[in-house]
Amino acid sequence: MTAPVAVFGAALRRAEQGEPAGLRLLGPDGAAVRALDADAWHAQHRPGDGSLLARCPDGTVDLGCGPGRLAAALHGSGRRVLGVDISPQAVRYARRRGAPVLRQDLFRPLPGEGGWPGALLADGNIGIGGDPARLLRRCRRLIGPAGTVLAEVDPPGSGTWHGSVALAGSGRVSTPFPWAFVAADDIAAIAHPAALRLTETWTEAGRWFVRLTP
Repeated sequence: MTAPVAVFGAALRRAEQGEPAGLRLLGPDGAAVRALDADAWHAQHRPGDGSLLARCPDGTVDLGCGPGRLAAALHGSGRRVLGVDISPQAVRYARRRGAPVLRQDLFRPLPGEGGWPGALLADGNIGIGGDPARLLRRCRRLIGPAGTVLAEVDPPGSGTWHGSVALAGSGRVSTPFPWAFVAADDIAAIAHPAALRLTETWTEAGRWFVRLTP
C-alpha cells in the first residue's frame, strides 16, 4: 500500500495533465464511502467558492489548502493568507499559483498562533484527523478572540461519522488513516467543547458551510 499523500499527489498530477482525477474514500470493509474530485480542487474556481471567499477575513489560515485554489484567490484579492498542507505535490502547485503555503502538519505549531482573524476548513477538511472536536479546538487556538472559523460541512440529515478510511485512485490504495464527516445539523454540538458557537449556516451550489465564532 501507499501513503495517502502519494495517492493524493498522483491525482493532482493527473488533474494538472487534464486527465480524470477521481478519488474514492474506502471504509474498513473496502467499500467506497465517498467519491472525491481532485479536478475540482485543482480548478481555478469551484461552484460555491464565491460566498465562502467573501466571508474570509484579511488574515486567513487555510488548513489543508491542497493545490491552493482558495489560498491563491485570497492572495490575489490582496488579503493576507497562509495555506497549510502536508502534501508536497499540493504545496508545489499552490506555490506555483503564488499562494503563500507552508508544508506542515496543521496540528504542529504555526506562525501567528492565537492571532489569525480566520481559519478555513473547505472541501471536507473538517474531517482531517478523524476527530472534528479536536480539529476545532486547534482552530480555536489559531484564531484571535474576535476570529472566525469557516468550515464546509455535509447537508443536514446526512449524519456524522468518523473512522478509518483509505484513499483509492488509478488502481492504488493508500494505507488507512482517520477521517470524519460532519453534518450541518451536528456542527453546533461538536463545536461547543472547543468554545466555538454556530453563528451562520448557508448553502451555495449544493454545498453547505458554517461560520463558528468564539
